[in-house]
Amino acid sequence: MSPIPKFTTMLAELIAIPSVSSTQPALDQGNLPVVERLAQWLSPLGFRCEILPLPGKAHKANLIATLGRGPGGLVLAGHTDTVPYDDSRWQHDPLTLKESEQRYYGLGSCDMKGFFPVAISAAAEFVDQRLKAPLIILATADEESSMAGAEALVEMGRPQARYALIGEPTGMKPIRQHKSIMMESIVVLGQAGHSSNPALGNNAMEAMHEVISRLLGYREQLQKQHINPGFAIEVPTLNLGCIHGGDNPNRICSRCELHFDARLLPGMSNDSVRQQIRAIVDAVARERGLDIQMHSLINGVEAYMEREDSALISAAEQLTGHRAQAVAFATEAPYLQQLGLETLVMGPGSIDQAHQPDEYIELASIEPCIGVVRELIKRFCL
Repeated sequence: MSPIPKFTTMLAELIAIPSVSSTQPALDQGNLPVVERLAQWLSPLGFRCEILPLPGKAHKANLIATLGRGPGGLVLAGHTDTVPYDDSRWQHDPLTLKESEQRYYGLGSCDMKGFFPVAISAAAEFVDQRLKAPLIILATADEESSMAGAEALVEMGRPQARYALIGEPTGMKPIRQHKSIMMESIVVLGQAGHSSNPALGNNAMEAMHEVISRLLGYREQLQKQHINPGFAIEVPTLNLGCIHGGDNPNRICSRCELHFDARLLPGMSNDSVRQQIRAIVDAVARERGLDIQMHSLINGVEAYMEREDSALISAAEQLTGHRAQAVAFATEAPYLQQLGLETLVMGPGSIDQAHQPDEYIELASIEPCIGVVRELIKRFCL
């Protein structure tokens, strides 16, 4: 067995490789060099490494690295991309690992390149042992934007295993539920005209005011009908994020656009809510005699919930001393569940540091996390 690099070496090298994914083409980058580096470390340990480019995106790829053979097994999963960054707001180079104040600073240190050295360090202890079920390290692309990497895996029907741990930053608290996320655009197309005579036009901004009023009424209805006390915010949310319309005070507004997101509880459907909102929009369009268009800004992620009696959830609760909880942010968990895997979200670091300037992960969280992952491998692969 070839020795693996030190934890700090692996983390520093991963952080140094830019892998931003963004809905803005000017900011979007590939992740292929990241998965190639992971494969360089895992192949000498005996992992069978498959680098799987995304359809139509040769510079982006998933990695499935497998140790052992047979049915069942455990997947240690993470995404290799980061969000965009503004280096002027960082105290140091975001792509250079910095150790200070018992923290590792760097872009992706917390969310979530830091999990891969954890997974590799834990896995390295088992490469000379005979596994009863395979151990798989999964690295995905584009989680921070399109979820294209996870979608490609579902399309392929891989990886095949029984359990999956996604190492998102949860402070090593087991997570078995999260809300969905959907982001939508509504565009009202009106008729411009001189503001001195409202009859000369059809004001798109006034129509959008009606759309917003009805959306807020619909939100109130959803929050009365759907409550899950397992969440800190126990109701679904709908946030009006940004609005743009008109071009001059003395001109009837001819176009107004609204962007909003909705985060739904487990048991609710993005498609169902989207259809109900579309019905609201269509009703305003008919009443106002206007063209109102609606489209999705992202594909969206469904809500996630794993069974309380899942063997993986129970093991994580025993090992950490924490009961499984719920979070509001979305992950790739629903996609792995579609593949038939019992799925747990749990990893080092805090979501409070994710997507922030001077992102960091606490040094003190590393060894306990490696220890918990090592125990999970023992339970589900040996």
